[in-house]
Amino acid sequence: MISCPKCSEVGSIMKAGYVRNKQRYVCKDCNYFFTLANPESPVPGKKARRHQTTIIDIARSIGVSNSTVSRALHGHADISPETRQAVLNMASQMDYQPNQLAYNLVKSRTNTIGMIVPEFHNPFFPNVIIGAHHVLTEAGYNLTIMQSNESYPVEVSNTKAMLANRIDGLLISLTQETNNFDHLKVFEKRGIPLILFNRVCDHVEVPKVVVNDFDASFSAVEHLILNGYERIAHLGGPLTLLVSRERLRGYRAAMEKHGKSIEENMIIQGMFSQQKARIYGKYLLELENRPDAIFAVNDSAAIEIMLLAMEKGIRIPEELGVVGFSDNPESAYIGPGLTTVRQPTLEMGTTTAEWILQMVDSETEIAMPTQKILKTELVVRGSSNRIRDI
Repeated sequence: MISCPKCSEVGSIMKAGYVRNKQRYVCKDCNYFFTLANPESPVPGKKARRHQTTIIDIARSIGVSNSTVSRALHGHADISPETRQAVLNMASQMDYQPNQLAYNLVKSRTNTIGMIVPEFHNPFFPNVIIGAHHVLTEAGYNLTIMQSNESYPVEVSNTKAMLANRIDGLLISLTQETNNFDHLKVFEKRGIPLILFNRVCDHVEVPKVVVNDFDASFSAVEHLILNGYERIAHLGGPLTLLVSRERLRGYRAAMEKHGKSIEENMIIQGMFSQQKARIYGKYLLELENRPDAIFAVNDSAAIEIMLLAMEKGIRIPEELGVVGFSDNPESAYIGPGLTTVRQPTLEMGTTTAEWILQMVDSETEIAMPTQKILKTELVVRGSSNRIRDI
């Protein structure tokens, strides 16, 4: 119940219209009109609506116009130091937080870059995010991150959400399912800068940042051959991805260069979760004439192969050589250590961020490189370094 602030009567209070958007009340006993200090929660037990302090609240509190408060907060020269200080003091007392989104929309900028990655399970993408985040925050930009979870419909939904939030530019690595690119062409049509990284396609003409998957795979397979392995299998990624096709091409080129026969039943392409890597690894290791080495699409798959081989009593590297791709942290600790291709993930993140800033901050259309190919490094450990007679 509401009591009268003047006579303390409770049962004689009636609503009496609105004053400045506040509910007005009148006491029938003493004819006193009043509003409540918290008009949005006049009834005990009713949940109050959240109210964020606005410029209007500050202006009313110190008796100046809304425009005066706005100019004072933005440091306009036509506001006296005394008035500006009074505004700043009241803003601090009332815990005023500027509506940065509204302010940026007036400038047609949000100072926000979007990034969409297919998954977080592999350390590859978090490391790319760290590199990009460092560059963008140093430049005064926010980074909004979304995960597509290896789903094309989710990726499309993510891009729509990014557009709705008026991002200034987008960095994206595609899902394993993506084979239609209309959702990316929307960014081109709207003039919103777009950069593809790691998992890219040739269907949109935008800058791309990748590693040399062909050279990296060629070096990995050649390393196995030079260590005396003859029957080398390949667990590859889905052929919808350019990275998978390039790694397969590198595998084939190395085998052909050294005159090794390629058995098609030992090349398996697909969406490789750890579970699927184990299924196909079991298939390969139970072949009558099984491979003596396996080059895997990523470290997770390679480690599953190593664990499966150990369970079957197959010695690594004496009876089976294994090479992965990415250099995840666990690769150095699993015995006897996984040979793998190290990718420059932080550099990929910083490069994409630097490029998107150039595109966003330029007032005119600028010529950007079509592609940057980053160098990889083969990290040799015990899983492939077989001692052999020469």
